[in-house]
Amino acid sequence: MCGRYTLFASQAALEDRFDAEADRPVEPRYNCAPGQRLPVIANDAPDAIGLQKWGLIPSWADDESDGGFINARAETVREKRSFREPFERRRCLVLADGFYEWTEREDGSGKRPYRVAFEDDRPFAMAGIWERWTPPTTQTGLSDFGGGGGGASEPETEAVETFAVLTTEPNGLIADLHDRMAVVLAPEEEREWLDADPDDARALLDPHPDDELVAYPVSTRVNSPANDSPDLVEPVEG
Repeated sequence: MCGRYTLFASQAALEDRFDAEADRPVEPRYNCAPGQRLPVIANDAPDAIGLQKWGLIPSWADDESDGGFINARAETVREKRSFREPFERRRCLVLADGFYEWTEREDGSGKRPYRVAFEDDRPFAMAGIWERWTPPTTQTGLSDFGGGGGGASEPETEAVETFAVLTTEPNGLIADLHDRMAVVLAPEEEREWLDADPDDARALLDPHPDDELVAYPVSTRVNSPANDSPDLVEPVEG
């Protein structure tokens, strides 16, 4: 699975790498976590880097707690009600420069976090799907009915855009850490992921070659989303 990742490349580097312009400042993040608003490139605005909340809420959900899916399995993304339409119509690139996985320590003392990245820490895109959820309108001023003056009003509600990261079978490197991995797209696959028909898009959801990635142990401070500092990506003794 993918439950935490990094994105500390500069905004200028991201704009150059993905040929897109950020619509608001992009700050370095060393511990991107579910529930946070994070940079993505959506298929309805392929030249813009925008922010969406990590944790997909289906458009038909009654409230924000009915969803919050951080991952979607590549093998079943076209079958699940929550993911089918986003996969067919609303795909995105989730910008990252590394992701974390946890594995059990050999001595049974708990889990050790590892960071997975390219050796040069270059940014990449994970395959994502996104959705736009509009909260139900809430009537106010009901006490005015039958009373004097005024009436019920329905305030404007703001749509929430959310995303999930696609996962697939692990490559040889990740298999030692976890039984799933994020779908890391090759640069030449990124625009195809945004634009392709569903059959062609599904063919892109394979494990990234393991000889292009490295994995190394990092501090357990990454376990808490409250920690977000450069030292989190520094290697530590296993």
